[in-house]
Amino acid sequence: MMISRREFGRMLAATPIAAAFQTSTGTKIDSTIQGVRLGAQSYSFRDLTLDKCIEAMARIGLGECELFANHVEDAGVAKLKASVRTPTDPSGTMPARELLRYWRLNASMDELSEVRRKFDAAGVSLYAYNLSFKDDFTDAEIHRGFEMARTLGVGVITASSTLTTAKRLIPFVDKHQMTVAFHGHSDVRDPNEFAKPESFAEALAMSKRFMVNLDIGHFVAANYDPIDYIQKHHDRIVVLHLKDRKKNQGANVPWGQGDTPIREVLQLLKKNKYPIRAFIEYEYRGVESSMAEVRKCFEFCRTALA
Repeated sequence: MMISRREFGRMLAATPIAAAFQTSTGTKIDSTIQGVRLGAQSYSFRDLTLDKCIEAMARIGLGECELFANHVEDAGVAKLKASVRTPTDPSGTMPARELLRYWRLNASMDELSEVRRKFDAAGVSLYAYNLSFKDDFTDAEIHRGFEMARTLGVGVITASSTLTTAKRLIPFVDKHQMTVAFHGHSDVRDPNEFAKPESFAEALAMSKRFMVNLDIGHFVAANYDPIDYIQKHHDRIVVLHLKDRKKNQGANVPWGQGDTPIREVLQLLKKNKYPIRAFIEYEYRGVESSMAEVRKCFEFCRTALA
């Protein structure tokens, strides 16, 4: 059922944490609490289209977003599949990976500009583009990724990447004058992956433009202390992913049920006034919609910072 802009506004007005959202004026949503810059990784809404994701963030009252590349790429590739055959694939049998590469290299930047316009219209600021450079990326694909990020109007790319790929990125961050923040996971067995503090240290030594996107849930699951790491390396961390996991490679769980010190991390940011974004990444198996679960996470942050 379609709702009018006026009805939508009334719905938002009934939600205290979303009271600042005004699509008619383009007013930016302010989700900063006690000086802590809160937002969301759009991966949290991976079950929704980009338009529905933006709507959900606005209704919750989250004013900053780290845009998951799949929200842009999946729609682009779907359009490509539905259109005429690509010049390099007249038979329409191109493997999925090659089709994605083709889209990245040939997509109109107008598509990216339109994405940015949608966020602006909703009052949600784009902070970073989450494009995970991997070893199978061509140089042209890497270059194009930076161009896309620039068109989106962000200065930060977050990436679940590898150390071998990080070395290849050095000339690109210098050329484009942009930051790449590496995202870690909990698999400490592969020395090429970002999981151990030593892996981050190796990358940070490569370029002053390399930063850290610390996922505090994964860090705890790998049996490391995010409080200690943030205190020691806050000047090289630009984004935190907030989630709750148990130690020893434990599962993602609803916030407050795991071993991740989410409250203590938020209090640390508040106390020390660290200018680090703290973005919700809803990844546990919830019982309600992604919007409802992310709202719970946001309320957790609000309570933790009270």
